[in-house]
Amino acid sequence: MPISVQNTVAAQSSLSTSTPPALTAAFGASEFRAALGMFATGVTIVTACTPDGQWLGLTANSFNSVSLSPPLVLWSLAQNARSLAFFTSSTHYAINVLAADQKDLALRFASAGTDRFNGVAAREGFCGAPLIEGAAAHFECVNRSRYAEGDHVIFVGAVAHCAHRANASPLLFHDGQFYTEHPL
Repeated sequence: MPISVQNTVAAQSSLSTSTPPALTAAFGASEFRAALGMFATGVTIVTACTPDGQWLGLTANSFNSVSLSPPLVLWSLAQNARSLAFFTSSTHYAINVLAADQKDLALRFASAGTDRFNGVAAREGFCGAPLIEGAAAHFECVNRSRYAEGDHVIFVGAVAHCAHRANASPLLFHDGQFYTEHPL
């Protein structure tokens, strides 16, 4: 029996508000992490300025675009991160997309117990958050919304300003290692 176009369009346009039951095969956290590592990502440093003027930053590879109109991006942070309360209450932040020659910065901002900005070339951006010099791109964001999902919080930022460095090679992360692009 053929399916009518009208019924197909109606089915596609309605979004379910309930969560379907989970259908899962047995797998462990290490296998899940290894499978996720097969997805190559860019590397970012998310930065903000505390109310007392201190700069805060962390490495994240959970960056993604959400919408072109309005311009929205997202990133996520573990619920057990020490900086979660600050980023949750902050009004603005910047996402610095790292260039291929910034691997050391990615490692520095992923390490605990260090003065992450010591000796780092950075400037205050349009929204007050630090912008790292030499980054491939910057997205200065208004902290629009947050969603707790699993063990992370998803941050959606409304992009107030952005810029990029023409012809910059990006820093990539895949299977636990850093790379840069190679044209096919």
